[in-house]
Amino acid sequence: MTLADRLAAALERGNRRGPVPLNSDMRGAVLEPITELTPAAVLVAVTDRTQPGVILTQRTETLRRHAGQVAFPGGRIDPGEDAVAAALREAEEEIALPRSAFELVGPVDRYVTVTGFQVTPVIGVVPPDLPLAPAAAEVADWFEAPLAFLLDPANHQEREVDWQGQRRRYYEILWKDRRIWGATAAMIVNLAHRLRDD
Repeated sequence: MTLADRLAAALERGNRRGPVPLNSDMRGAVLEPITELTPAAVLVAVTDRTQPGVILTQRTETLRRHAGQVAFPGGRIDPGEDAVAAALREAEEEIALPRSAFELVGPVDRYVTVTGFQVTPVIGVVPPDLPLAPAAAEVADWFEAPLAFLLDPANHQEREVDWQGQRRRYYEILWKDRRIWGATAAMIVNLAHRLRDD
């Protein structure tokens, strides 16, 4: 059984568990309602190794939104695209990940960000050691973190911060010198819920 087959089977079992723990950045916050959400997609590219990893990016410090943060490759869904097509296009644009190298497992639980995006993570498998290259305008660097480390609940640290006069909670995952937090960490927590015990 391939890694993609094992992930698909684990997600199928996980989907029977019911709702994931996190569906929005806005949990516990009293904010002005967002009248229209912008559809977006990110690529959860799992490397086909004995010990699989996940490809993540470090955004440049010059971006208007989420500058310097760790993120999955991804962005807005353009007209005529679905989440899979958008995630693959964005990954190709951001880190030169070839669409032909991606073996689709499928989309997973959507996540709503405080900035008004409804994000669909698209999970799949890629060969190890692809010659990826960050697009300098958007991506400062890319790295691969171990899937087992990311999915381990012991590494999911819940934090609080004062934001716009309110106390907000968020997740943080620290791996080596990388700080993964906010929506990216929340989507990892959701994925861990779907894949636990597998």
